[in-house]
Amino acid sequence: MRKNFLILSICFLSACSSLQFPGVYKINVEQGNVVTQEMVDQLQPGMSREQVEYIMGSALIKDTFAANRWDYVYTSQRGDGPRFQKRISIFFENDKLQSFTGDFVPTDKTEPETEQEQEQEQEQE
Repeated sequence: MRKNFLILSICFLSACSSLQFPGVYKINVEQGNVVTQEMVDQLQPGMSREQVEYIMGSALIKDTFAANRWDYVYTSQRGDGPRFQKRISIFFENDKLQSFTGDFVPTDKTEPETEQEQEQEQEQE
């Protein structure tokens, strides 16, 4: 009798592990540096380390063995959704911004995007 009860309780517990409880709130998990496309678009070669840090914030990884490289990593997972990660590495030469690589590409701003930018462009002509 005890053996049957034990087997039956193990079966019930294993079945409960696969259930999804309705209404359970899953928190959003965000870690690292939030980096936006607007921030990346402001980066220009020749900027000082202070200017880059003002735009991008403090780097998540400042390696003591590679002092000319800063790494920004942002990881996010929304509730039950998939986890995604964005990275950008910034390289310096003589304490000036030389280049950057990663998941962001600077946008070529040839056409004004907002009405205010269109008005400013018309005033300049």
